[in-house]
Amino acid sequence: MPSELISEYEVAHGRAKSFYKSFDRKNELQHATHYCPGCGHGTISKMLAKAIDDLGIQDRTVLISPVGCSVFGYYYFDVGNIQAAHGRASAVATAVKRSREDSIVVSYQGDGDLSAIGSAEILHAANRGENITVIFVNNAIYSMTGGQFAPTTLIGQKSTTSPQGRNAANEGYPLHVCELLATLQAPVFIERVGLGDNKQVAQAARSIRRGLENQVRGLGFSLIEVLSPCPTIWKMSAVESQHWVRDVMEKTYPLGVFCDRSKEAQPRLKADAVPELPALPKILGLEEEGPEETTRTEQGAGSKIDLHVRVAGFGGQGVLLLGEVLAEAGLDAGLEVSWLPSYGPEMRSGTSNCHIRIAREPIDSPLVTAPNVLIAMNEPSLKKFDANVERGGWVIYNGDVFPEEFAREDVHVLALPFTQIANELGDTRAANMVMLGALLEITGALPQASIDAALRRLVKNPRWVALDERALTRGRELFRESLQGV
Repeated sequence: MPSELISEYEVAHGRAKSFYKSFDRKNELQHATHYCPGCGHGTISKMLAKAIDDLGIQDRTVLISPVGCSVFGYYYFDVGNIQAAHGRASAVATAVKRSREDSIVVSYQGDGDLSAIGSAEILHAANRGENITVIFVNNAIYSMTGGQFAPTTLIGQKSTTSPQGRNAANEGYPLHVCELLATLQAPVFIERVGLGDNKQVAQAARSIRRGLENQVRGLGFSLIEVLSPCPTIWKMSAVESQHWVRDVMEKTYPLGVFCDRSKEAQPRLKADAVPELPALPKILGLEEEGPEETTRTEQGAGSKIDLHVRVAGFGGQGVLLLGEVLAEAGLDAGLEVSWLPSYGPEMRSGTSNCHIRIAREPIDSPLVTAPNVLIAMNEPSLKKFDANVERGGWVIYNGDVFPEEFAREDVHVLALPFTQIANELGDTRAANMVMLGALLEITGALPQASIDAALRRLVKNPRWVALDERALTRGRELFRESLQGV
């Protein structure tokens, strides 16, 4: 066409500005996506990019792409991009929106992602009315992984894991996400659209734009479900799969608006401002009890503290409480702290242990794989963890004597009948505090004021507080007595 005639025409459709100019993932076809010919994802992506352009929100948009065919959205959309774990896109979208309120957050999810592993996340995001926009691509199958049965698979539809076709008596009925979420009070806009013909495609484009507009206005949660063709997995031509959306899928998933409160909805109130860090002790009720300045004076600002403690025993022996008191005391002393519990399903007599880290420097991991202090409240725990104690570390064992088969020359050992000693104080259940007292005396890492404050916060019964205080004192005495006998 002569150049003088080109100027007479206005471009009606072209590459959206919200797309990258080239797609680096495919070196041989940098203007093509990874989607199969006839796949609905390409059409939906184009609709979304155009809506972003039309609303002028490209610099504010964050696209959340989870596992599935949509996973490579960050290769195509020139916006903020975050790739989420399978099913977690709406949860990640919630975090992004709440931390960056001016952003426009789009959770772009497939049916296997959203309606299966992500069903809890989408349900609660909708129920909270999060101010996000969800694009839900429903092709009734797990496409990326080879065509397995999905929650949205139609009755009678075959898949690699339902070769005889979906049977309601065996696999249940197709999950209707729009109808389910529309029963909630919080969502502002929920619509199901399709890509079965040109009329449906036009309506889908309008609906996606509407979902973004609602978020721009700050109204709340919007979800647009798109019935999308999947020629490759359905084993159809592109045209056949489009007709199948219109003629078959729509009978199970009727199109339409299931919820629209956008006219009466008011912009969501902003969440309360996050409190400043110095205000947290007062909010948590710790202001009067936290002797941070005293701690630094007693311990010395330059002294090194780096405790890797593992506490293990049976359920009911107070393993977790011991760890909590130690961790809370570390917080009281203004130190870096982590506490990680691990326990079996039994309330009593099951295995139980916890990891405690206390340090002046930031903690890299809450896991304690090589403790420098092991508190073993029974022999099975000693057997399990003794070999992991680092050289020069301490093992505090609840037993009359230390078992010879676990003896090591490169660690220090304090073996005493702590349960019997606690019984003499008034209750065998105080054995954990006797052992904690010994640990505190061995390490000298925390001031008594921090321990007292932590104990009073965690133990509410005054009788038990008094008993635990006696137990802590007795534990300290036992260690000092053990040194005199060396």
